Amino acid sequence: MVVVYSRADRIFRRIVTAGALTSLLLLGLIAGFLIFRSSGTFREFGLSFITGSEWFSAGEDPVGGATTALADADDVSVFSIGPMIVGSLVVALIAMVLAVPLSIGGALYIEFYAPRAIYRVLVSLLDLAAAIPSLIFGLWGIQIFTPIGVRWATLLNDRLGFIPLFSVEFENFSRSPFVAGCVLAALVVPITTSVAREVYSRTPRDLIDTCFALGGTKWGAIRSVVIPYGKSGVIAGAMLGLGRALGETVAIYLMLNLVFDFSFQILDSAGGNVASMIALKFGEATDKEISALIAAGLVLFAITLIVNMVAASIVQRSTPRA
Repeated sequence: MVVVYSRADRIFRRIVTAGALTSLLLLGLIAGFLIFRSSGTFREFGLSFITGSEWFSAGEDPVGGATTALADADDVSVFSIGPMIVGSLVVALIAMVLAVPLSIGGALYIEFYAPRAIYRVLVSLLDLAAAIPSLIFGLWGIQIFTPIGVRWATLLNDRLGFIPLFSVEFENFSRSPFVAGCVLAALVVPITTSVAREVYSRTPRDLIDTCFALGGTKWGAIRSVVIPYGKSGVIAGAMLGLGRALGETVAIYLMLNLVFDFSFQILDSAGGNVASMIALKFGEATDKEISALIAAGLVLFAITLIVNMVAASIVQRSTPRA
């Protein structure tokens, strides 16, 4: 069969093709800039830039586990971001563990249980919450949520302190990855809930009606039809939230102390992430340190790209079974 395209079809095809190519071009230009400006850092420090835990410019006081000999040398700079990568992953995972169940539950309530009189109000509030700047969440976290989060952290430490993950050397929970992860979860929930609700709303009505016709309950229809049908979309929304959590800057900058030390204790008052480190150090950085900060940005760019690729792969594998 020969498909004949009209003039309008050809014009539209060229426009959308140009848009897609522009997006790829911008992504390539960003990657090229990051690689070009960070190449000197990777040539000098190699893999230790990713795995090490020292950060100081020549003549500055060392941050992290720098040796005394290096710290005393006025012409030596050492840069590595291992603890910041770990911190990014730890805080983001805490946020997603809290956010995903809340998002799924919230989306199901809004779509299937909320009274029609408040349905539109809830959807509007959800969209509004997704647009709130992260600075507002950070300020809310410091002023309002921190006392609540400290009580939760204290409870976890009292009940589960025998587990290394929840043990602490000093009981100062206010600026811990756990509290920061809770605030980050509040930031991510509106985004993932909005995506999940939209996916669930597209479940074919005839499938739900068939379940009811066979004697199923509303919960039975949700469990056997709605959730399986929307699984791939919910996974995509969760990965979108994870990407946002990994790259969050201002909220983490306000909530965490920047400490260059590997730590997997989520209640300890130490941490940081790659994005907040870049924001903290960029203003007063030397030329060599700027190159290292751009290299850190390249690492964060690569992590986010990998997360999105994994998400796309999961969605493709989940869609046929939905």
